[in-house]
Amino acid sequence: MMNNQQLLKKKIESQIKRIKKAEHDRPNLLSQTVYIGTLGLVMVLPVIGGVYLGHWLDGMLDGYSTRWTLSLLFTGLVVGIFNVYFLIKD
Repeated sequence: MMNNQQLLKKKIESQIKRIKKAEHDRPNLLSQTVYIGTLGLVMVLPVIGGVYLGHWLDGMLDGYSTRWTLSLLFTGLVVGIFNVYFLIKD
């Protein structure tokens, strides 16, 4: 009978430790906000970089062209999506 009580006591103590650790490791509002902001940056920065680079390359060509701008816009969008995917995956 005493052995069962000791086993129960150990289980309860381990569950209490687990609960306290979970409460301590729980993300707070600031960390969640930073995480969402990081996701936004890794999505938007390749798109903006692609548009600026494409616009610069189109400016180097004679006449009116948006070929590079649109191509690098979509390339930046794909890179941004992959960035978000790999950031969330880890």
